[in-house]
Amino acid sequence: MHCRHFNGYKPCGRHNASSPNNTAGADGCKENCASRDLVKTRVLFIHLGAMGAVVRSTSLLRAIHKKYAGCHLTWVTQAPTDALLRSHPLIDRVLTTSRDDMLALAALEFDVGFCVDKSLVAVGVLKQTQVDQIFGFVAQARTGAIVPATPAAENLWQIGLSNQKKFFENTRPETELMAEALELTNFDRDEYDLRLSDREWREVAERRKLWAKPSQLIVGLNTGCSDVIPYKKLPVESNRQLVSALSSMGHSVVLLGGPEDTSRNQRIAHGLPAIDSPTTRGLRDGLVSVAACDIVVTGDSLGMHLAIAMKKWVVAWFGPTCAHEIDLYDRGVKVLTSARCSPCWSRACHKSPMCYDLVDLKSILAGVVRGANQRHLSNRIFGRRPTDYTADSPA
Repeated sequence: MHCRHFNGYKPCGRHNASSPNNTAGADGCKENCASRDLVKTRVLFIHLGAMGAVVRSTSLLRAIHKKYAGCHLTWVTQAPTDALLRSHPLIDRVLTTSRDDMLALAALEFDVGFCVDKSLVAVGVLKQTQVDQIFGFVAQARTGAIVPATPAAENLWQIGLSNQKKFFENTRPETELMAEALELTNFDRDEYDLRLSDREWREVAERRKLWAKPSQLIVGLNTGCSDVIPYKKLPVESNRQLVSALSSMGHSVVLLGGPEDTSRNQRIAHGLPAIDSPTTRGLRDGLVSVAACDIVVTGDSLGMHLAIAMKKWVVAWFGPTCAHEIDLYDRGVKVLTSARCSPCWSRACHKSPMCYDLVDLKSILAGVVRGANQRHLSNRIFGRRPTDYTADSPA
């Protein structure tokens, strides 16, 4: 049984070589080392995409560590999402689907494996290594059909196969459904879990000073979404109306997004008192911008999941996707389109008006007002690290 920090080819740097009784054990470690942490279970967690869904899966980390105390956790995902997971204290190793990482995975064996994605690529990752017990989803080798690995995943599997169940019958959030499918019975509505470094928290503080006066709330307007379902973003004109209204309330408005949103954000901000956040510096810098906000207005996108992870007040609007699948953890408001065909999860649509045209902007603004009046905002404890407070903490 090896220490968590033992790699077998160089000192881990955690032991004082000049200390007495500095004798190496059978695994090469110093048995009297205060940092010695013997691994009891080797766990593999596979969730490749989409990016927002991967962020949501961090809510399972605590339940995994409760069930498998003393485990060593390897998480496999796709780049660039791995940047959000690296250096996380509950994840020991982060791998991607790159050739070199798959070669590294082939050298490993695991006691337990979780496969969250219902995809052949994710199941193919399982084939790159040896796993004694698998939860979640696997594939039938001859047909390629994705099936539950254990009976516990049957419910989530059936929901995915039926629009009736997914859109209308299911009322439970995806976090709860995943925990059930993976047999993490000690999951207790655990929060998303992303971490910023000390350097990143300093940058959060700098952006807050740059973006707003001490008396102002910073409202982040997440304007974009992935290309998979492009209808999860409001039109440019709707965003401009929100900027005008929020600014008139006295709030500082910051436009959030990724590289694909840069020119669009410039169009939204033209002639209006809106601040363009950096959009081309990568996922972690985007997370810093989200953390610098107090309230985030967003569609069902990566930006929404980042805001939930940073414990912001979230005003999320829903058109093509299912609002009931998202848990805002009592820190937000959901605004649903009035389109009768919602939800649909359609990747292509040419209806007029579109579902995003039928989102009530007044309801979004009311959600912002409600958030501004919340105790954890009005008492000015926002802008601090999520681990520093809960919604009920005193100022």
